[in-house]
Amino acid sequence: MRGALPRPMLWQMRPATTSEQMSGRTLPPGATIGILGGGQLGRMTALAAANLGYRCHIYCQSADEPAAQVAAQTTFAAFDDTDAIDAFAASVDVATLEFENVPITTLERIAGLTPVYPAPAVQAVAQNRLSEKGFANSLGIATAPFRAVTSAEDLKRAVAEIGTPSVLKTVRMGYDGKGQVAVKADTDLTAAWAESGAGPATEGGILEGFVDFSCEISVIVARGTNGEAAAFIPVENRHTHHILDETIAPADIKPETAATANDIAIRLIEGLDVVGLLAIEMFVTSDGDVLVNEVAPRPHNSGHWTMDACRSGQFEQLVRTICGLPLGDPSRRCDAVMKNLIGDDVDDWPKHLNDPTAKLHLYGKAETRPGRKMGHVNFLGKPNEN
Repeated sequence: MRGALPRPMLWQMRPATTSEQMSGRTLPPGATIGILGGGQLGRMTALAAANLGYRCHIYCQSADEPAAQVAAQTTFAAFDDTDAIDAFAASVDVATLEFENVPITTLERIAGLTPVYPAPAVQAVAQNRLSEKGFANSLGIATAPFRAVTSAEDLKRAVAEIGTPSVLKTVRMGYDGKGQVAVKADTDLTAAWAESGAGPATEGGILEGFVDFSCEISVIVARGTNGEAAAFIPVENRHTHHILDETIAPADIKPETAATANDIAIRLIEGLDVVGLLAIEMFVTSDGDVLVNEVAPRPHNSGHWTMDACRSGQFEQLVRTICGLPLGDPSRRCDAVMKNLIGDDVDDWPKHLNDPTAKLHLYGKAETRPGRKMGHVNFLGKPNEN
């Protein structure tokens, strides 16, 4: 485990102003939270909600979804089924998302009937890689250099400007390495454009310059309906085959770097006016600069360690924010390492149950496939003395 950071760097909270304190709305226990999406993030949100006395209604497109196993009610329908969407919205007191690619028109329709957090306008930024990087830059927050790309010819011009190595990504969709192609000096750019899958359905592509980073970190920050914000400590993320493998809490970075990362997180969640959670993936360069890579207005894989190692984990914080409750204390009780169980890794579940330092979380997925996240394990260090 990594050494503990000084107490002032454990977490950062910005209190609400007097005007903000007047704007909050509290939903009492017994209210119903609607969750768009039925994956493991929805499952863990529903479990956290149940601990606080709330019921959850899951809206998802497949009957074999992890969240449906633990929810009070589930609707199985397409996101463009307006009758199902209207009935769902009428049945819940507030709605949130477990993944950010729900159609904006669907979110706007729900928002016309019941509060949606984060708001559709937030999702519109997060769903578009060009918008999210442009928004960060508008706040004076640095990112890798990037260019919009709409064709193979555009890609050639963008590579001439940004250089290689670089990465071609779709503007919309894509996760865990999907919709991404590495561009090197000898890459056939016409083939790379075709391989990326970028086109009208993804609103084109984006070429991002290579970042010489020493590590990748992330910060998850919560913000309530009253404007109060609180950030978890920065953590280090390590990937295998473009999929998150381990998260190490805390990140082994300088205190001033951690402070910069937390400040970026607070500025972004306030600038976007997010109610809920915002996860910010960042690169720490070899020179110590911090660059924003991507944002996700939802719970995040790199925040799973908080479930067992923090006084209030990310899923509890999400429930608190959208229900108008006071934020919990996000400071960590101990250092931790989160390990994803991907594919056949899940077969090691008996070993983890026999490890006194391990907290096992399985997602209830019936089918094991290569690259599929089946669960995770949080390995906990000794309790912090401070």
